[in-house]
Amino acid sequence: MTIRTLLLTGLLTFGVAVQAVALDGTKILEKVDRNLEPETYEAYRQLIDVQPDGSKKEYVLYTLKKGRDKVIALFLSPPSDKGRVTLRLGDNMWLYIPDVGKPVRITSLQSVTGSIFNNADILRIDYTAEYNVAATEEQADAYLLSLKAKTNEVAYDSLKMWVDKKALLPTTIEAYAASGMLLKTLHFKSVKDFGGGIKRPATLETDSPLYKGYKSVMLWSGLKKGTFSDSIFTLNYLPRIQELRK
Repeated sequence: MTIRTLLLTGLLTFGVAVQAVALDGTKILEKVDRNLEPETYEAYRQLIDVQPDGSKKEYVLYTLKKGRDKVIALFLSPPSDKGRVTLRLGDNMWLYIPDVGKPVRITSLQSVTGSIFNNADILRIDYTAEYNVAATEEQADAYLLSLKAKTNEVAYDSLKMWVDKKALLPTTIEAYAASGMLLKTLHFKSVKDFGGGIKRPATLETDSPLYKGYKSVMLWSGLKKGTFSDSIFTLNYLPRIQELRK
């Protein structure tokens, strides 16, 4: 075998290895999506915003998700927000306020609760729907996935996601702007068995260098698989979401 043949063989082998790593990263991310939640589900979430002085503001949301990019959240409390509904279809988001009676457009970087959690966090769709895996690194107990947004409509230009090797669940996510600035860090904690084969973190905490002293917490409960019609995830159905609660 000539030196040229050896070199070509080596380059081809290297190319296959690089491709395999990229494919593995995508498969890991797909598994993360399904381990975090079923493709179609309902759940309750409590959002707690903690101020620097220790005071808190709390919200309770009833949430429905279908497929990779349809999400609805109904506000159950506090009384001032009760009955409000947010809807996400892909990159498009709306807020329905009963007293107004007409949905208004909102953006991913805004926050309907005024917390560190923005609308993209509250109405999160599958990571694989928004991001490509740019690089995968294997560490001692985790995979580090470097994710790049598929479009400029995504809230974060890039993410660094640490994934527990055994559970294939995220432990930490750092969210970055296109400039490279760290916008926030998400911490996944308290893995809980919700039944029905769903075992995932019940607590999500976030902090941001842009909001020093502030912290936002999301607590999950009642997460279970569901079956919902596409007609539910429409602007016309928003006033009727309350009817779906059992």
